[in-house]
Amino acid sequence: MERRTGRGTSRPTGRSRDREDESGTEPTDGYEDSVGRLRRLARLLPAALFALGLVLELATPPGVTVSAPFAATPLAAAALLSFRATVVAGVASSGTVALLTWLHDEVGPDIEPEARSITIATVSALAVGVNYVLRRSGEQLASARVVAEAVQLAVLPTPPTRAGGLVFATRYRAAQTDARIGGDFYAVEETPYGVRLLLGDVRGKGLGAVEAVVIVVGAFREAAEQEETLAGVAARLDRALQREGRRQLGTARFEGFTTAVLVEIPAHPPHPGPATPGGTAPQHAGSGPVLRLVNRGHPGPVLLHQGRTTLLEPDEPALPLGMTELGVWPDEIDEVPFPAGSQLLLYTDGLSEARNAHGVFYDPAGRLSRSYFADPEELLETVLIDVADHTGGEAVDDMALLAVAHETRQST
Repeated sequence: MERRTGRGTSRPTGRSRDREDESGTEPTDGYEDSVGRLRRLARLLPAALFALGLVLELATPPGVTVSAPFAATPLAAAALLSFRATVVAGVASSGTVALLTWLHDEVGPDIEPEARSITIATVSALAVGVNYVLRRSGEQLASARVVAEAVQLAVLPTPPTRAGGLVFATRYRAAQTDARIGGDFYAVEETPYGVRLLLGDVRGKGLGAVEAVVIVVGAFREAAEQEETLAGVAARLDRALQREGRRQLGTARFEGFTTAVLVEIPAHPPHPGPATPGGTAPQHAGSGPVLRLVNRGHPGPVLLHQGRTTLLEPDEPALPLGMTELGVWPDEIDEVPFPAGSQLLLYTDGLSEARNAHGVFYDPAGRLSRSYFADPEELLETVLIDVADHTGGEAVDDMALLAVAHETRQST
């Protein structure tokens, strides 16, 4: 099997354990701190407007009216503060204007004192109503987020952190901050044939993508326990998607394809044998631990070992899941060594197609070359920080990450 290594000239991330702060604290996000400070300062705006109105009112002649700051006070509170604070701001502005009007005993020639007070009171009442609507909308949005998060957890349960002598870490990052449901997915199953992994990406967004994720992940959990080979598992996923396609109308059956990579880490060292049913015989990599892979049109995983990275791409490209009606041939099962101390990184195209300001794609194999990671958790945290540095913090697609390594004494 051909394997393309990460570019040796790529700049390492510099976040390996021997150079990292042993305190374990996460790096401070300066952007989030700045946003938090701005929000805290913004909450002072209503009080500042009220104080400005008082200063201007007391500093100007009695015949000059300064109503704008008092009118703006409850409106600013409506957008920034709670319902109770908005009511207080409205009452304070209306009462102050009425009191100052009475103390001056005269106003501008074109307005009556009562009209001025009524105007501020009307604006204050409007601000209270606006705040109420905003708060209700915010509560509904928060409720929708909770429901979406529950749906996401049901559709994509958190994989185990340990299984079959291996340790795992996963991350899911939605492109939109408020989004919780997407088309990226992963799954980990401990089976009689070893630990089997699945990571992929459904074409499309929204509920249609969620439906496809449910089908693929559900079929994988069943097939992983029953099928002897990864080729058999992939065939089961194909049939599941095709059945769903036949239930739908129009072109949906061909639009719902899914790219995926399936990985098997056998429980026992492999031994030479005949061709596996349902697929070509794997290319044995020796007597030690190995990885077996079937790639269905997905970005190749990255194998990390002793500071070197290897991009695991198939010899022959294969169609995505759900598209075998366009051509049927046995899946090729690739096999590569997976020695102790190695880590495997699986990811969706939200990582490999992340661009910087110059349009350059993120290269996980190159960026992680010459770096060392104590465990999968550290690897994924480094990847997330590094891709954020690469893109400037902007994400245009969902991102799913899955990392696996052999369990060691340090990870127990």
